[in-house]
Amino acid sequence: MNKPATAEDVAALQFGIGQPVSRLEDPTLLRGEGRYTDDVSLPGQAYAAFVRSPHAHGTIGAISTESARAMPGVLAIYTAADLAPMGYGPLKCVIAFQNRDGSPMTTPLRHALASGKVRFVGDPVAVVIAETAHQARDAAEAVELDIDPLPAVTSVGDAIRPDAPLLYDDAPGNVVLDYHFGDAEKVAEAFARATHVTRLEILNNRIVVNPMEPRAAVVGYDAATGRFTVHAPSQGVFGKRNNLAEAMGIPADRVHLITGNVGGSFGMKGAVFPEYVCLMHAARLLDRPVKWTDQRSDSFMSDHHGRDMEVVAELALDADGQFLATRFTGYGNLGAYLSPVGPMMTTLNIAKNSIGMYRTPLVEVNTICAVTNTVPIGAYRGAGRPEGNYYMERLIDTAAAELGLDGVELRRRNMVAPGQLPWRTPAGTAYDSGDFPGLLGRAIEAADWAGFAARRAESAARGRLRGRGIGCYLEVTAPPTNEMGGIHFESDGTVTIVTGTLDYGQGHWSAFAQVLHSKLRIPFDRIRLVQGDSDRLIAGGGTGGSKSIMASGAAILEAGDLVIEKGRQIAGHLLEAGAFDVEFEDGRFTVAGTDRGVGIMELAGRLAAGLSLPADIPDTLDVDHIFKQAPSAYPNGCHIAEVEIDPDTGITAVVSYVMVNDFGTLVNPLLVEGQLHGGVMQGIGQALMERTVYDSDGQLTTGSFVDYQLPRAADAPPVFTFESRPQPTATNPLGAKGCGEAGCAGSLPAVMNAVVDALSGLGIRHVNMPATPLAIWNLIAAQRV
Repeated sequence: MNKPATAEDVAALQFGIGQPVSRLEDPTLLRGEGRYTDDVSLPGQAYAAFVRSPHAHGTIGAISTESARAMPGVLAIYTAADLAPMGYGPLKCVIAFQNRDGSPMTTPLRHALASGKVRFVGDPVAVVIAETAHQARDAAEAVELDIDPLPAVTSVGDAIRPDAPLLYDDAPGNVVLDYHFGDAEKVAEAFARATHVTRLEILNNRIVVNPMEPRAAVVGYDAATGRFTVHAPSQGVFGKRNNLAEAMGIPADRVHLITGNVGGSFGMKGAVFPEYVCLMHAARLLDRPVKWTDQRSDSFMSDHHGRDMEVVAELALDADGQFLATRFTGYGNLGAYLSPVGPMMTTLNIAKNSIGMYRTPLVEVNTICAVTNTVPIGAYRGAGRPEGNYYMERLIDTAAAELGLDGVELRRRNMVAPGQLPWRTPAGTAYDSGDFPGLLGRAIEAADWAGFAARRAESAARGRLRGRGIGCYLEVTAPPTNEMGGIHFESDGTVTIVTGTLDYGQGHWSAFAQVLHSKLRIPFDRIRLVQGDSDRLIAGGGTGGSKSIMASGAAILEAGDLVIEKGRQIAGHLLEAGAFDVEFEDGRFTVAGTDRGVGIMELAGRLAAGLSLPADIPDTLDVDHIFKQAPSAYPNGCHIAEVEIDPDTGITAVVSYVMVNDFGTLVNPLLVEGQLHGGVMQGIGQALMERTVYDSDGQLTTGSFVDYQLPRAADAPPVFTFESRPQPTATNPLGAKGCGEAGCAGSLPAVMNAVVDALSGLGIRHVNMPATPLAIWNLIAAQRV
């Protein structure tokens, strides 16, 4: 006879790992009760506004502030000359690559306010502090800048010309990194013996990040303790607190960073920006809080941008269609300054991620990274991982067309088979789990591959061109670094998880609560999450690189083991048994072989009520644990898109979208699917519409939503088909692989391969992003001439 289901059994089915639990934070956010940075106000606060360069490049002469200082409400105006004596550090790039000759890369220094020269339109040169936000903005417009304009360069091709204007004296030719990865001699040999070589010139278009919430900050200062309290969006308060302190030249414990709700980041808000240093400076000197909220028009030219690479991609194949080597030779536009990870996306991440699911034995990457008079490039959803997969998938489709092979078959011939795992790649990565051919096969079935000819004919009858595209991807997540897993039993009967990753839309609360509930059977509705208060943390790797569930999830699991060990000792005393005789299962401590026991929440309540314990027994179940580093994981999948193109207008619609993914253990399938929807839409945006444009003077001509097109709901496919075929990894205790950026990795090649397929009947074999209506119309018109 089956044992009757207990309440704990039912809860496990509802709220355990693997269940599609709704996001706990959504009711609050949907009611408009979230607390974003702009919602924070401190007593007596002043307001800041920034004076930004109207020139892309120029020499700073005088900065006249007299008229502005006399305006109503103005409290102070600071320039680089005011900040220089304070000992503030530069805003650092944390990447330390070497040039191909072994010399270190050049890292030009960026300070909070420009001095000597301005290097892009939007470069901050002064900050105005006033009693109101309007007074601050009015006075900022009254600051007079004497800037002698210099010629500007906005593309790498122009920047490295011999006659190009130099941005920095210590960066000859505007080159900061001549990057090389791989064995050039062996790659050259592979290309020399190849039966066929496919070569493509690919543009990876620059993107404006455009999160829902602009950047903002509110800074208070306590003169008695010399301590700052900073309210600002972030991707993890522990690391950003340390970076803020370093920029200010003070110990880390003198900065208290608090992050509430965050309306999107996509990598951008993890950095320390110049504005934060200026606000901290003003709060200290004025001895009052200072608040700043960016305007959308300013954020276009002050936030980091994403992507921006030009590459010649090459694939060598033998007579059987086996991949022999890949080679990527290109240019990375880093913008006017080096962001914290600016050089990473166009260099190492291409080497690691372009390999994908395939047995390619050799890979070579050659990248010239240069500075230009544009907004600095930073991490943007995937940070080089979608690009690497995109380059490889476009090469494969093009090679198949050139060789008269089926693209599916060419992929299958070269995929790492399950029996070949673990598989070590030429980039030094090691795949431990996966079924890549199985994913491809299931995606083809789910997309009704065999029925495509009929759908294409139906589209043609309506005057539309229909195409389908495959986007197989495998990406290398960021390795989970030291992460806190705190479990605190509160006096009100709730349990708080404290961890240093931080969600900016992902929904960590539900997922982390599911992990804790599965481990300790703590009632799901009693679990709370603290992630945005640096004073509560003892470690924190932050969110980025799709590692949060691997890092915080593992930290929670390990902390749970420590709670159990403490609980066995406490319960043993309470139940008059030795700790070694106490077992823990389904949220209950019991004496082995008896029915004597106590639930974990009852035990916590007894402790809160003052349970008397011997000195050698723990007096709390609370744990503050640090999970140590773990290897990267390798989420992978296959996306298949179908598009329709109107040849008379060039308008492209994504009409079908299928994705089959392996993210290892899925803690919450509902949240995972939502992450995929968002990532795919960002990929569709880059593929079909988003483009950052500068004119010859370095002016940003796509500086507002009037000129810059984001995807809208109407641009989404009618239905997303989502399936999961998990192959748990052994690299972390949960078996999770990460998922947050995979939507971009799969959608870029799927959509663009579909666009090319739709146009292939006209003799068009390659289209660069973004495939805007005008771009497609021009390609079609050129074929008709």
